[in-house]
Amino acid sequence: MKEVIVTELYDLSKTIARDLLKEVTYPWEALKDIHDFIKKIGPTLPKDKYEALEGDVWIAKNATVYPSVHITGPAIIGEEAEVRHCAFIRGNAIVGNHAVVGNSTELKNVILFDNVQVPHYNYVGDSILGYKAHMGAGSITSNVKSDKKLVVVKDGKEKIATGLKKFGAMIGDQVEVGCGSILNPGTVIGKNTNIYPLSSVRGVVLKDSIYKKQGEIAHKE
Repeated sequence: MKEVIVTELYDLSKTIARDLLKEVTYPWEALKDIHDFIKKIGPTLPKDKYEALEGDVWIAKNATVYPSVHITGPAIIGEEAEVRHCAFIRGNAIVGNHAVVGNSTELKNVILFDNVQVPHYNYVGDSILGYKAHMGAGSITSNVKSDKKLVVVKDGKEKIATGLKKFGAMIGDQVEVGCGSILNPGTVIGKNTNIYPLSSVRGVVLKDSIYKKQGEIAHKE
C-alpha cells in the first residue's frame, strides 16, 4: 500500500516533527514515540522564541493561548499558533506553526503540521494531520474500535496490521474534512482530498478524491 507511506501523505518540511517521521515508513509507527520526541527536542528550541513551562510544555512567545486553555505536557505549541477558549491538550501533542486549535477542541497524542485547523469542537487523538489539513466543526477521530481489537488499515483486500489498540486517523496535506464527520480507527486520507459533511469514513481514501459516502468516491479532475 504505497499510498499510505509517510512520503505519499506529507511534506515533511512543514513540521517540527520531520526527524521523527522520516525514520518510519508508515506514519502511525511514529505515534508511540511522540512523547519522547517532544521531551528530546523541547529543550533545544530557541529560548528567544519559545517559553518553557513546567511539565515539559514549550510555547512559542508569539503564539496566542487563551487563559482558559488546559495543557498537559509534553507539548509544543508552534510559532503564531492559536489555541482558543477551553481547548484541552492532554499531552504528547505537537501543534504546528500557524495552526488553530479551537474552542473546546481536545488533542491527545497527535502531530498537527503547520497551518492545520481544528477550530470547532473537534476531538483528535492518536492521529497525524498534514500541512493545511482542516477538520470542520464537530468532526472527530475515533481512535479505539468498539470491540477493542488491534487496528488494521484496510484498502480493499489489502490489509496492514498496525499492532495498535489506539489509532485515529492519518490525514494527508490539504485534506478538508466536512462538519460532523467521524474518522473511524485506522482511517488514512490521501493528500488534497475532500470529505463530505456527516461522513463516516474508514479504511484508505486515495489522494485527490471527493468522498461522498462509503462506496461513492470520485476522483478530482
